Amino acid sequence: MNYAKLSSLREKIYFPADEVARVLGIQPASARVLCSRYARQGLFYRLKRGFFTLAEKWKALTREEFFQVANLLQVPSYISFTTALAYYNLTTQTQRNFWESAARKRTRKFQIEQDEFIYFKLKPELYFGFEKKNGVFIAAPEKAFLDAVYLCSLGRYSLDISALETGKFDRGRLKPWLKRYPGKTQKMVKKICRI
Repeated sequence: MNYAKLSSLREKIYFPADEVARVLGIQPASARVLCSRYARQGLFYRLKRGFFTLAEKWKALTREEFFQVANLLQVPSYISFTTALAYYNLTTQTQRNFWESAARKRTRKFQIEQDEFIYFKLKPELYFGFEKKNGVFIAAPEKAFLDAVYLCSLGRYSLDISALETGKFDRGRLKPWLKRYPGKTQKMVKKICRI
């Protein structure tokens, strides 16, 4: 069975169908058919067109590995909102099987098994304040907070303000970034953070 020959893929979070072709020494078209067959059999999970993960690997992914998948599913994007706030321990809210990102292209959801990846489109001028950490694009704590409040001010997001550790935000970073947001967002942030 070809599946047994794919042991080298167990080290990867995800892989393209072309990688299966290389490992098995088959044509790319044959690899795509094989990947689709394995996905139907439950051995692979299809992440997006041409990208797969081993089902056994998916069940053991860490939070940071799920972040890498989130970055892959919609490009460009970065981890933000409550997902990033929880990562930085700035909220008591915990999310299970739920990953939120800011995106440039479109608002969208992906469902892979029990895991949901949600992308909220931001205006181009608000797409900033993130960095690459350990292979993952993630918002700075203050930016994740601003993104969440911004969508709240538009009625597109629900943020548990009482669960936030607002005293831990870097005011030196928060204040200049806040100026880029609309007045309604600025007003909400000033009320929440008392700045």
